[in-house]
Amino acid sequence: MNRLFNLLLVLGIGAAIIASFAYLGIDFGELGSARSLSQMGAYVQRFLNPDLSTGHLQAIGYGALETLAMSALGTLLAAVFGLLLALPAAGRFGWPLQSASRLVLNALRAIPEMVWATLMVLAAGLGPNAGTLALALHTTGVLGRLFAEALENTPPEPAEAIRLQGGNPVWAFCYGTLPNLLPQLLAYCLYRWENNIRMASVLGFVGAGGLGQMLYVSLSLFQEAQASTVILAMLLLVFAVDALSGWSRQRWVKA
Repeated sequence: MNRLFNLLLVLGIGAAIIASFAYLGIDFGELGSARSLSQMGAYVQRFLNPDLSTGHLQAIGYGALETLAMSALGTLLAAVFGLLLALPAAGRFGWPLQSASRLVLNALRAIPEMVWATLMVLAAGLGPNAGTLALALHTTGVLGRLFAEALENTPPEPAEAIRLQGGNPVWAFCYGTLPNLLPQLLAYCLYRWENNIRMASVLGFVGAGGLGQMLYVSLSLFQEAQASTVILAMLLLVFAVDALSGWSRQRWVKA
């Protein structure tokens, strides 16, 4: 029976793939024709000659700094507000606030960054402000949920010992819970910062500033040489941030 079901499942998937190609009407003969291959080769050739002029490199440097600032500030704001929402989400202030804060966190992370960026462009205008707010809103939902789960799994005994000695809840959290929790929170923040660097490079396609906006303008004007340079800058920026994040985790998180 299982074999028959698996066979029917494979046949169904195969039929769906064939139907998809038929519905889309892709002409593979035209796609692989000499004319199409020649056009694709010419397009790739234009990308292989990046624009390395001084003025363009200066503009890319400014865009890279803008992208880096957007991702860093967005992650920092998300870490602060995510922790503030994680405390009630972990059940520290009763179930009504727990349900409300979890609903807010779910709503924030359910909306993708591109949608947030589109909304923020309409609300705050074109530029890096919209991108920073979009990253902060979505990342708050992600980090808040991760922080809440980490808080739920943290042993409560150190904080309870401080409260029994007469300490208030704030000091109990700062000295009893946070030291054990800090390496995990820092690891989450660094990981989300890596993701936000990549996303900040894309948000510019909806006018949220940074390298993404430069890439969108270059592609819209069919300036392949300039677009190629922007793509290379994006790759270098992501590699640099990955290396910095990896070094930071080894130095701070594993220390």
